[in-house]
Formats: sequence, C-alpha cells, structure tokens
Amino acid sequence: MAILGVDVGGTFTDAVLLDGDGLRTAKVPTARRQEESVLAAAAAVGAVDVERFTHGTTIATNALLERRGARTALVATEGFEHVLHLRRQDRAHLYRLCAAHPEPLVPLSRSVGVRGRMGPDGELAPLDLSTLPDLGDVEAVAVCLLFSFRWPEHEQAVVEELRRRHPSAHVVASHESAPEFREYERASTTAADAYLGPLLGRYLRALATACAGAGLPVPLIMRSSGGVAPVEEAAAHAARALLSGPAAGVVGAARAAAAAGIGNAIAFDMGGTSTDVCAIVGGEATRSSERLVGGLPIRLPTLDVHTVGAGGGSIVWRDAGGALRVGPRSAGARPGPACYGRGGELPTVTDANLLLGRLPRTLASGLELDVAAAERALAAVGADPADVVEVVNAEMLAALRVVSVERGLDPRDFALLAFGGAGALHACALADELEIGTVLVPEAAGVLSALGLAVGDERRDEVRSLVVSLEDAVELPAEGEADVRYAGQSFELTVPLGGDLAETFHRAHQERYGWASRGRPLELVAVRTATVRRGPDVPMGADGHSRPTATGLVELEGATAWIPEGWRGEWRGGSLVVTRA
Repeated sequence: MAILGVDVGGTFTDAVLLDGDGLRTAKVPTARRQEESVLAAAAAVGAVDVERFTHGTTIATNALLERRGARTALVATEGFEHVLHLRRQDRAHLYRLCAAHPEPLVPLSRSVGVRGRMGPDGELAPLDLSTLPDLGDVEAVAVCLLFSFRWPEHEQAVVEELRRRHPSAHVVASHESAPEFREYERASTTAADAYLGPLLGRYLRALATACAGAGLPVPLIMRSSGGVAPVEEAAAHAARALLSGPAAGVVGAARAAAAAGIGNAIAFDMGGTSTDVCAIVGGEATRSSERLVGGLPIRLPTLDVHTVGAGGGSIVWRDAGGALRVGPRSAGARPGPACYGRGGELPTVTDANLLLGRLPRTLASGLELDVAAAERALAAVGADPADVVEVVNAEMLAALRVVSVERGLDPRDFALLAFGGAGALHACALADELEIGTVLVPEAAGVLSALGLAVGDERRDEVRSLVVSLEDAVELPAEGEADVRYAGQSFELTVPLGGDLAETFHRAHQERYGWASRGRPLELVAVRTATVRRGPDVPMGADGHSRPTATGLVELEGATAWIPEGWRGEWRGGSLVVTRA
C-alpha cells in the first residue's frame, strides 16, 4: 500500500511517500496556487498507485490573517446583533490603553437579529422568521442564537430559511460549528467558520479535481485537532483546519518520540516562515479547547500549538531605535533568502546560518547557496550573523516557555524534539537555555510534518456543554476530557476523564496555579470525546546503530543539524539523539 503525505509550507512544499521500497521524500518551492505545489511535490516523490493520500494546508490560516475570506453576514438573537463588536472587555494589550482590538470578520452593517429567544431551560419567546431581514448579496452566513448549544431548534429553523433564501451562500450554524457556552467565543468561531468556508471549499474542490486528473485519490485533510477528515467534512467547517500544517508536525513528532522511547518531549518545528511548538506529555500531544488566531478567539478542539513568526526565511531588520530585529516578515519561497540566488536582497536567518558555517553549500533540494550574496545582505543592515541567531533564538525561547513553564511543566523533564528545515540548527542552544539535557532530531526532520500527515489518525471530536454541579453529573464517558472549575470561577481546566475526576482536577489546579481547595464545590462545564481510527504504523527511519557519533554539521533528509561543542549525537530508533558530552 502506497501512502502519500503532502504538507504545504510558506517556503517549501514537502512530500513523503511510503511504499514497499521504504520512505521517499521530496521538497519543492511553494507556488502561489497551492494545488500546483501539491501535484509538483507528489510527482517529485514518484507517487503512483497511491491508496491513502493526506494533506495539510495553510489556506484557511493565511486567509484569516490576511482578511481574504468571504463576504459574511451574522444572524443573532434580536438585541444581540453587536456580540462580535462588544467582545470581551479586556484590553488587547494590558499597558496600551488605546490599542485597538482586531476588527470583527462581520461588520455591523451585516450583523442582524431575528425575534425569538431560548433560555437555559427552553423557549422563552417563539421564533418569528418574518423578522429575519434580507441579507442582500452575501457569500456566507453565520447563525449564532442564544443557548443554541443546548436548544438548537430555533437555529435549525433559521438555517433552513437562510438556505432557502440564499441557496448559493455557505450557511454555518453555531450548534454544529462550536456547540459550547460563552456567546462571544461561539459567535466568533462560527463567524470564522462561515468566513473561511467558501475559500477553503473552492481550494479543496480544485485540489480534488487536479488529483483526479493526476491519478491520485482525493486527499484526507489534516485538522487542528491532529486528525484527518474527508474533503467534504473539512470544507463544511473550515475553521477546524486553521492549524492544519502545524498539527501534522506535532503528530509526526509524537510518533518520532515514541520510536525513540521518549515519553515527554517539546516539539520544535522551525520552518521557513514560522516556528511552531507544542508539548508532548506521556506520549500524547497537549490539547486546547480555544486559541486566538489573528487576535480572534476560535473555540474548537486543537493541539496546543504556539506559533511565532521566526523561521529560516525571517527577514533581519533594524527598528527606529536601531535595535536588531528578526521577523515576522518572511522572504518566502520566491525570492527567498539572499543566499538562494533568486533575486532576494533582504537578509534572513538562513543567510546568517550559512555564514556561520552551519549549512552546506548545497541544500537537500539541490539548491546551490550563494555565500557572497548572504554577506552583502547582512552587511546592508550592519548585522553580525551570530547576533542574528541570538535574536531569533530569543523569540523561539519565549515560545518554548509558553508551552512548558507557563503550562506548569518543567522543561528539564522533557527532551527537545527539533524538526523542520531549520529546527535542528538552533535546538542545542535553546536546550542550553532551558536546561534540557536531550535533543532529539528525527532522520526525516525536514519533512516530519508530511510524515505526520501520512501516519495521521482519522479523528472526530465532539463536545457536550453541561454547566452543572459535578455532583449532579451522571453517565460520564470512561474516556475523553472534561472542563471543570470551582463554583464561582470564570474559567475552567481541561482534565482527563476516568477515575476520581474531582481529585484529578484538584491536582491539575495545584500544578497550574499553586493551590487547590478540596472542600469547594465543583462545576462540570463540558465533556469532550473523540472517535479515533488509528493511522497506519510505519517506520520512522533507519535503525542506524552502526552510524558514527555525530558532531558539527550533520546533513539530514531535507534538513541540517548543528551540534556545537559540548554536545554529541548518536543514532537511535531512527533519530539523532543529542546529549551533552
């Protein structure tokens, strides 16, 4: 059985093919039309007779960040039309009193109300569809009515009427998209789901057509939760694919850590445009029920990935005070870093690493690097290559602390699992700062996200909002997670189901906040479960016990590792295990 995984990144598109001949990989520059990159990568890896094809895409993420989504309307309960604009009353930046919040995806002119109201215990006022205004020429509609997560009948009727009036529009209901309490977060998630749906749907349909023409099966799409789903499901709820690419990397990292016999690891994925980090605890990636994307809350099951705009292609510049800065702007695939010789003149992290002797003259993709061009680019901003690396390391160090120290995890209890084209160049320096003793670099580090796609599970997440006393909760699932809080608290912790749920929560609260109140009543806010169909089991690389000890510059498949003095690498379980000498 041939298995294909293709991950589209900001600079390169990676492909992994697993068949009877073992594992083959390829990298091609990312084109403006992503489906062209997918087919080019599949061809480069020699994909034929493919039985399972999985794909990760940044289409939805980029569209949200760049505000290139559909013309969207919001239908809310009458009197609550301003929900997206009232938002939460916290400030975007604590000490900047006048800093503006990101603009909502739906303007007030297209935010309308419909008469009728549900309460916690059912209908308070009957639904009157005659009060639903004409929405004009819209491409998408988000419907978010009060208490629809518990009583969806009004919302279902509104959606049916909207689909009758606007048959070509993409209509999304909040009880299907994000069936959870907290009105603003639910409305924000539903608005993003509707806003991104037409764009992602067009891309996925174009991709499916292109794949059929190239003799490839229709791909499964990676979701933010770390599982893959059919194209139709991904297109129906685009917001669930916002972290498609980063999630695939974490899936691959978890498999690589398990193959090396490591249970606790911090996945560190440094690509060309950004760096994604996520903690893996006991062999499982940590998860979150909500995150901010482009400053907007998205309340959907997701891997707890934290992203910063620091990658190999991040541009080096000086601010108004003359301080050296790196990112978040990237040179992308074209023209790319100056050393790529494709017309780029702006200095990047890759140029700095080349001048420090941490990169070969020819990359795995066959690209010849231009040392003189890198020297000119860095000289133009008066930047020393070592200073550039120090600045970008500081950005990535802050991200690593977010998913470890700020989550109550001691990084000294973890290995740092470095991948992506540039991750292994910086991993040992970051491990030194965090007092981490082991760095793990998979043999397929440069294409680990594509490998994660190939081995990804099929996963469907479900959430049931309850908001009841824990004592009154009955028939809880044996597996899954629960959102629990002390009575009177505004926010909850997500803890695993099974065993003594109350004691599990107390311990989690103690670990996160330093205190627990075991005599205080608890509230069960939501129950989260998932149906998982395990992905294929494949080798994560060659055994490699006979390979010599690695130091200095180590070339990998699609990536490069730098092992500085004081560290030593040995091959184990398909990965380079780097420890202090």
